[in-house]
Amino acid sequence: MRIFLFFTLLTISLNSVRGQDVIFSQNFLVPETLNTSFTGALRSSKMGTVHRSQWRNSAFKTNSNFVFFDTWLEGYKTGLGVSFLNQTESASTYTFNQINFNYSMAFQISDSWYFRPSISVGYGMKNYGFQNLLLEDQININSGNIDTSTIDPLLLRTNRNFFDFSSSILFNNEDSWIGFTIKHLNKPNISLTENGNVPLDIFMSVHSNMLIPVFNNYRNDFIGMSKLFLITNFMLQGQFNRLDLGTQYVIDDRFSIGILASTSPIKNTNQSSFISSINTFAGVRLNGFRFGYSYDINTTKLLNTGGIHEFSISYDFNVNIRKLERYKCVPFF
Repeated sequence: MRIFLFFTLLTISLNSVRGQDVIFSQNFLVPETLNTSFTGALRSSKMGTVHRSQWRNSAFKTNSNFVFFDTWLEGYKTGLGVSFLNQTESASTYTFNQINFNYSMAFQISDSWYFRPSISVGYGMKNYGFQNLLLEDQININSGNIDTSTIDPLLLRTNRNFFDFSSSILFNNEDSWIGFTIKHLNKPNISLTENGNVPLDIFMSVHSNMLIPVFNNYRNDFIGMSKLFLITNFMLQGQFNRLDLGTQYVIDDRFSIGILASTSPIKNTNQSSFISSINTFAGVRLNGFRFGYSYDINTTKLLNTGGIHEFSISYDFNVNIRKLERYKCVPFF
C-alpha cells in the first residue's frame, strides 16, 4: 500500500505540481492559447474552444479544454477578453481550472508594422484528489473499519488556489507576426502542503509565423491563392524546454494544412530524445467558422499511448465587415 501511494504521489508531484503548462498543438490555428496579444486582434468579436485528449490508451489519460471570448473596442484601440482553461487526469483525479481576464492594445509603429502589448490576470484552482486515496493509518486492522482522518501532512491541503499574472507582446504586418509571452510573473505558490512554498516556474515562449514568398510571382489562379508559412515556437519553463519548427500551407485563406516537429534543443539527460513528436494539423474556414484538427505522433520510446488528438472550433462574429478590408488585422488562419 505504501509503495503504491508513494508512486501515486510522485506522479502527481511531477506532473501537476512542478509540471509544465498545457501546450496546445493548434496554437497557430487558435493563437489565443499562445499569446494574449491576440485578444481583439481581428478587430471584431470572436469566440472558440479547443479540446485536447492526451495518452488515451494509458492509465494517465489527460484531457485539456480551453474556451475564450474576446472583442475589440475600436474607439479605444484596445481588446478585451476572457479565457477558461480546464485540465483533468484520470489516474490521480487531479483537476486544474483557471480563468483569465485579458487586455490588449495596438500601436502602429511604421507603414506596415504594428505593436500589440497585453496583460493577463488569472485565478487558478488546483484539486489533487487526495480524498480518493486510502492511507495506512486510516485502516483499523482489528475491526476492518476505515477512518476518514489521517495524520499524513499531504492531506491537509487538497486544494490550492492562487492568482496568476502574465504578459505578452506581438509585432505584425499584413503577412507575418512574431510574439513573446511570459507567464506566472508572480511565481504563485502551488505547494501540496499547508505551509509549503513551491513557486510555479515562469513560462516563456518566443513564437513566429512568417510568410515565405515562394508563390508571389505565379499567375496561375490556384498557385496564386497559395501561401506558405514558416512557424516556430521556443518554450522554456524550469528544466523543460521545447522548440516547435514546421510549415503551414494555406489555400485561398480557406484551407490549411501543416506539420511540426517538437524537439528538445537543450538536453537535460543523455536519454532524452531530440525529437519528441511529429504534429500534424489541418483547418477549414467557412462563413466565419474555423474548424481545426491535429494529431501528434509520438517518436519517443514510450509505450503505445494512443497519441494526442485535438479538436477546435471558433467563430468570428464580424467576418463580413473584415471582408471589406476596412481593418488591418493580425494574419493567422
